[in-house]
Formats: sequence, C-alpha cells, structure tokens
Amino acid sequence: MLSRKYSSQGIVLARRNYSEADRILIVFSEKYGKLSLLAKGVRRPKSRKRAHIEIFNRINFSAARGRGLDIITEAEVIDAFADVKKDLKKVTVAYFFMESVERVTREGEKHEEIYNYLKSYLEKLRQFGSLRKLREQYIYDLLVSLGFWPKGKILINPDKVLEDVIEHPQYSIRVGKKLLL
Repeated sequence: MLSRKYSSQGIVLARRNYSEADRILIVFSEKYGKLSLLAKGVRRPKSRKRAHIEIFNRINFSAARGRGLDIITEAEVIDAFADVKKDLKKVTVAYFFMESVERVTREGEKHEEIYNYLKSYLEKLRQFGSLRKLREQYIYDLLVSLGFWPKGKILINPDKVLEDVIEHPQYSIRVGKKLLL
C-alpha cells in the first residue's frame, strides 16, 4: 500500500482556479510523473505558498493523498526561472514546453527522463540563441523519449508530428512561430 504522504521535485505545468481560494496545479514530478494537486487557500492574499507554485517554477513539494485530488501541503521554489519570465519570446517557448509535456503524458506515469529534459530545456532557454532550434530539438527529444519517433531519424516538421501525436492543435506553437520568425 502506498504511503499517505509523499514528496518530490517537480515543475509546475499549469494551474487553474478552483472554488473561492484554491487552485488545481498540474505538476510534472521527478518521482511520480504528471500529478494534479489541490493547493488549498493559495488564492488568499496572505498565502505563503502562493509565490512558490507559479507556472514554470521548479519546486520541492510534499503532498498528501486525498479522496479525490491529492493535496499539496508544502512547496518551496528551487528555481523560478525569473530571467526567462522577463523575456516574452522565452516565456512563449516555456509555455510551449509546459503544454507539450502536459498533453503528451498521462497522469501518474513516471517519466524521469522527461522531467530531466524539461528541467534541462528550461535552463537552456536562459541563454540559447535560436529559440526555434531549441524548440525543435525539444520536440525531437520528447517524441523519441516517449517512443513516438525513432531515435536517429530526421524530424522534418516537428510541430506537425507533435500535433498528430497529441491529436490537438497546440496554441502556444502559433504564438511561438510568430515571435520566432
């Protein structure tokens, strides 16, 4: 039987408001893969967790198993990627990274390699010159790692292949293309 409490490092992929003061976070964790976690009371102005659970933040977190969603009990920022958040083009690519991982992975499936790729590409985003090449390399690594593309085979149209895999258009791609041309 699994323990009621658990902890890991993770990257916040997305969040959405829930009830009056709560948020549901989608976190891609190192140990547990993609998780949906309930952050109780974080929308209140005096919440101490509020700044720690922003999108793109790499965090140490603890959670407790709940009846429906697991509840995040502690969160501490490891890296907020503040320098990335100051550049609109880089933020667009970072959103693309988050959306891609969220759509191509399933809840609770462990993918430590994907976590490491995501962390690595967010770090590369800080100083990489060609954002388009970085985005295309990220798609290639993501698809190869998950078994959707053979390793070593050239990927001519990465955006099209990714959209075919997720069977849904990616909105952040379009923004990224306009900004990166």
